[in-house]
Amino acid sequence: MTELQLACSFCSKPSTSVEKIVAGPGVYICNECVALAASVIDNSDAAPSLPRVPMWEKLTDEEMLGHIPRVAVHIDQSESDLRSWVLELRRRSVTWTKIGEALGITRQSAWERFSGEE
Repeated sequence: MTELQLACSFCSKPSTSVEKIVAGPGVYICNECVALAASVIDNSDAAPSLPRVPMWEKLTDEEMLGHIPRVAVHIDQSESDLRSWVLELRRRSVTWTKIGEALGITRQSAWERFSGEE
């Protein structure tokens, strides 16, 4: 299994392109997005000309196609994080029933998805 390249969940920049990445439960944020968020909060009464993530209407088809792989990385990262949380719960002897209930799926579905058994 190859190691996942971490990327910011907000701007999709890889960890190699930013100074720092902070991990949360299934999400990652880079120092640049933290600075932007702080700026937005600090200037909440200012004019709405603050920088924002481009909306779909402003992106060309090619820009959107180029962004899709960066979005897909977040799915892989989240799945890996979720698997780690589930494995820790199993290490603590939490039942598949409780894990399934927390995820809104059946015990059987949770086992099939995360047990690693065929």
